[in-house]
Amino acid sequence: MKMSERIKNRLRKDRAMTTISMRLPEDVIEDLKEIAPALGFSGYQPLIRAYIGQGLRKDLARMENSQVQILAESLRRHGVKDEVISEAIAEARLRSA
Repeated sequence: MKMSERIKNRLRKDRAMTTISMRLPEDVIEDLKEIAPALGFSGYQPLIRAYIGQGLRKDLARMENSQVQILAESLRRHGVKDEVISEAIAEARLRSA
């Protein structure tokens, strides 16, 4: 799935949810309950989902960038000029946006 499709899906309000069980320290739950309203969340579970989403987006972007970097290095080894690689990356990013 392309990154732009992934982002569009994440913005949908009617996404399917599944129940999971996680063990967290009691003091962490208490801190989450305390900070959630101050950050505008209705409870600690939406705050946890927001934290997970932020970390996931960051890691997905990092992975995408590292894959682009690996491809660019391979193209350089095959004699493709840096300006061509840069133009191709910019074009691909525009298409996926």
